[in-house]
Amino acid sequence: MSENASRDDMTVVHLMRHGEVHNPDGVLYGRRPGYHLSELGRQMADRVAEHLEKRDITHVVASPLERAQETAVPVAASHSLDLATDERLIEAANVFEGKTFGVGDGALRRPENWKHLTNPFTPSWGEPYIEQVVRMMGALDAARDAARGHEAVCVSHQLPIWIVRSFVERRRLWHDPRRRQCTLASLTSFTYQGDKIVSVAYTEPARDLVPAHLLAGAKPVKGKSKAFGA
Repeated sequence: MSENASRDDMTVVHLMRHGEVHNPDGVLYGRRPGYHLSELGRQMADRVAEHLEKRDITHVVASPLERAQETAVPVAASHSLDLATDERLIEAANVFEGKTFGVGDGALRRPENWKHLTNPFTPSWGEPYIEQVVRMMGALDAARDAARGHEAVCVSHQLPIWIVRSFVERRRLWHDPRRRQCTLASLTSFTYQGDKIVSVAYTEPARDLVPAHLLAGAKPVKGKSKAFGA
């Protein structure tokens, strides 16, 4: 295979997490409609669009949830592309949607919720990890096919992005949510050669805009929910 043919067979699919959401009550909003980007979240989306402006982006697609759609708009606009929607990029289902998870005052203190915490390996409180892998790999492959030889951006959510990355990098799927490397408006980039993923990279173009308590590994702060999986 020639060098040019090999280069033409390379495709990059960027899985982007949405920007900060306006969530004054600190709930885990999950798949609930009506949660939009905050002003800071819009700044994050613009920052990533600027970061990707000179990249060879030919396809932009997002989860159907408002926060993902709003995050994708500046990226699509900067490349004069229509924004597509893929249901497979949606947030993971979670029985705790609508509940708060602040330190010392959250849903996990209530005994009636403990029945959902019996199996962290599946997990018992939401969409099985393996189901997330299947749908996210399908979305990644579809974006790869739509942008063959170029680059695609898929805007999704923290937990599904982390789970599919863990699968590709052959890590266990169950994990400590505080250790997810998937900050707001971050890019987890999968490089394909043909149909095969050959490398994974991670960048945070808007890191300086992310509140400290929302960074990976940050210690919990009373009254401030990280809204894991958002």
